[in-house]
Amino acid sequence: MRARRDDPLDDFYRRAVSVDDVSKTVYVAGTGPGVILMPEMPGISPDVARLARWIRDAGFCVHLPSLFGVDGAYPTTEAGEAVVRRACVSAEFRAFAGGGTSPVVAWLRGLARIAHAECGGPGVGAVGLCFTGNFALTMALEPAVIAPVVNHPSLPLDDPGGLEIADEDAVALAERIERDGLKVLGYRFDNDRWCTGQRFAAYQALLGDAFDGRVLPGDAANTNPPPFFRDVVGSAHSVVTAHLVDEQGHPTVRARDEIIAFLTEQLRR
Repeated sequence: MRARRDDPLDDFYRRAVSVDDVSKTVYVAGTGPGVILMPEMPGISPDVARLARWIRDAGFCVHLPSLFGVDGAYPTTEAGEAVVRRACVSAEFRAFAGGGTSPVVAWLRGLARIAHAECGGPGVGAVGLCFTGNFALTMALEPAVIAPVVNHPSLPLDDPGGLEIADEDAVALAERIERDGLKVLGYRFDNDRWCTGQRFAAYQALLGDAFDGRVLPGDAANTNPPPFFRDVVGSAHSVVTAHLVDEQGHPTVRARDEIIAFLTEQLRR
């Protein structure tokens, strides 16, 4: 059953991208301004790839980096738990309170520079999901990133009111927002146990009016997500991927459309 639900990603161009001698696989599709879409746990699932295709079809060149897990794999419980355990002890990620900004963000900023140089336009978008949710914000220390979207950011895992960001990066981001008028869009479900109201309040405190945090009712979430989200995540969480209900007018589809409208407004001016 799993093999039938994996995504071969064969409509993406697979390339190796090196930043500071670190090489990672990136799946690229489409034309237009660049958008970096980062996967959620436990990797580039079929639902994440579906979101990438929606962004591509809206007129963007989407860049989907492989950061963890098996690319295209359907999110099962056992395999997903193993990916989470590896990521939590990886030197690339700071999953717990006090860790500061995850080191992998430096590589992602380099990817943003490359995408901007290749795709043109005023800048690029950065869309984070779950484990990578806050990366979209800390990527904004790269001037090329002008449209950050933080979807249900789950880090730090052990502090529901914390933000995964070093103190010096927080100061620099506040300065950039003041200087450049940067706007940050965010989404969560109201009963999400991994991205709480406390976390959105922390974003508001850091970013002020620059943060547009939007909250959907938890009972709007897809009630039949893949096993990893049912058994491990255990609550409404992934607004525009695993818990999206693909029906016209549905709140999660409206959220997807709002994200694409935000990217369009920022990147096609």
